[in-house]
Amino acid sequence: MVIAKRHKHILDKLEEAGYVSVAALSKEMDVTMVTVRKDLRILEEKGLLFRTHGSATPVAPYVNDKPVTEKRLVQVSQKNAIAEKATTFLQQDDVIIIGSGTTVLAFAQSIPKTLSITVLTAAMNVSMALLDVPGAEVVQLGGVVRKSSSSVVGHFAENMIKDFACNKLFISVDGIDPEFGLTTSNILEAHLNSIMIASAQKTIVLADSSKFGKKSFGKIANLEDIDTLIVDKNLSTHYVEMLEEKGVRVILV
Repeated sequence: MVIAKRHKHILDKLEEAGYVSVAALSKEMDVTMVTVRKDLRILEEKGLLFRTHGSATPVAPYVNDKPVTEKRLVQVSQKNAIAEKATTFLQQDDVIIIGSGTTVLAFAQSIPKTLSITVLTAAMNVSMALLDVPGAEVVQLGGVVRKSSSSVVGHFAENMIKDFACNKLFISVDGIDPEFGLTTSNILEAHLNSIMIASAQKTIVLADSSKFGKKSFGKIANLEDIDTLIVDKNLSTHYVEMLEEKGVRVILV
């Protein structure tokens, strides 16, 4: 395959899947991985993609910390649809953990007022939203307040969560990378989220499709560590198949 055709193949795959790996491209085009890496470097120099270790994405994969006031204005309809679907996973007398972020805040705001549940959360805006749910008993974790996420982090919150056993965890993330896993922009928040995963029987991730192919500073967990992902229908079949191969149940809304 000549170089122009290879480059077109790579760009077509990126547009279709939102992600390409060096190993897969090598097999598809019947060239060495060294050749693929050279092709990716040329395309990156032209501003047509962003290279990462062993792969490439069509947009810059690295996510910086943004305040919830800014995040809540992005992908609003997708987040609301994801939040509504997540409420169908709730049952009477559930004991759940809710993380921080705009998507899980929308989830908390969508919880039926007739439901009787116990909620542990580090997010103060989630606690405030649940004041309108008469049957919700809220355990607000303590710690150092992160104003940008309206939540708490630190060893006080981590030690508190270790004293509880919950049946479900609902979390949002800043990035989902096929190789690196789930990430968020703050390392303390990432560590708290990983402890939440260890304290819950089932982990349900609420994330819109724009989070895929992205990674942020703090790693939360591997993809194999989660049970269910609720995401909008704009997610490419490539990512759906990859997640299902790792044992993750994918629900498109």
